[in-house]
Amino acid sequence: MTTWWPYARLAAAALTLAAIIAQLQLTLSNAASASTEWGSHLPTVATNFFSFFTIQSNLLAAVVLTIAGVWALRQREAAAQEPGGLALALTCASTYMIVTGVVYNLLLRGIPLLPGATVPWSNEVLHVVAPLFLLADVLFAPRRRALPWSAVLIAAIYPIVWVVYTLTRSELIISPTTGDPWWFPYPFLNWHVIGFGAVALYVVGIAAAIIAVAAFVVWTGRRRGIRSS
Repeated sequence: MTTWWPYARLAAAALTLAAIIAQLQLTLSNAASASTEWGSHLPTVATNFFSFFTIQSNLLAAVVLTIAGVWALRQREAAAQEPGGLALALTCASTYMIVTGVVYNLLLRGIPLLPGATVPWSNEVLHVVAPLFLLADVLFAPRRRALPWSAVLIAAIYPIVWVVYTLTRSELIISPTTGDPWWFPYPFLNWHVIGFGAVALYVVGIAAAIIAVAAFVVWTGRRRGIRSS
């Protein structure tokens, strides 16, 4: 597995980037043909696209998998464990991607989308294939390094910053699709519709899920790291 897993990481990274690019192209194309001023404002539409947690976590995963794959191909010693910084980045990327897959398939899969708004294969890659690969990477990738439990808290920092950014920015943006004087990347954050209490419950629940998944990733790495040492 040591010999071919780096290539699997590079292939997964390439597929993830291709899926992001395909969806971005469609999103910008739809904006370019929109009939409203807010719907055709490309800077806002592009910023909205990259404000999705799904897109950000997939971008992070693609970058980290690429770095990890290249490092492994250059590192000939089979017993060598991944550098601490790379191991931490993999822990964060794996946590965010696993949570992305769980949240999408539990909360968002059944929500109807506007016709022509998504690239079907890209949507499945970003929400199913890539998260499953990151889970497999946690469970089976060679050379995993055992990290301290403080890595769980580090992994929780970015999602907190993202929630603050999202709830602040959302009140400053006109929705490109509806014209509402707000824009939320996910319906479970739209307090105008579901109320502050429901949003708070969703945020707390997802935060708990992130901490739990991060703890699972770190625990798995510690067990597998101990075995390989």
